[in-house]
Amino acid sequence: MYILGGLIFLLLDGINECFTWKTPLWKQGLIGTLIIYILEFNTGCIVNLLLGWNVWNYTQPFNLLGQICPQMFPLWFILSLTGIILADYVRWKLLGEDKPKYKLF
Repeated sequence: MYILGGLIFLLLDGINECFTWKTPLWKQGLIGTLIIYILEFNTGCIVNLLLGWNVWNYTQPFNLLGQICPQMFPLWFILSLTGIILADYVRWKLLGEDKPKYKLF
């Protein structure tokens, strides 16, 4: 799970490398949420279904093979926004890149 979390953080950091500061923050959060869902599903299929580790199981309604579910969307959206902003501020403070400037809408 630590590897998955680290990979997600690196990909969230890359969002502003692919898009300009003019991209609204909510769109960046949506892209981050999709990244989380895709990686969580793929990782779940490998570690839970294929290897049988049973790391997680979303047995809630509308789940997809027990690996992801739409009920987690608000949490993943908030988490992706947090990761994007944190990564941008780390780059600004530690690497001397431009100070983050966000457009909300």
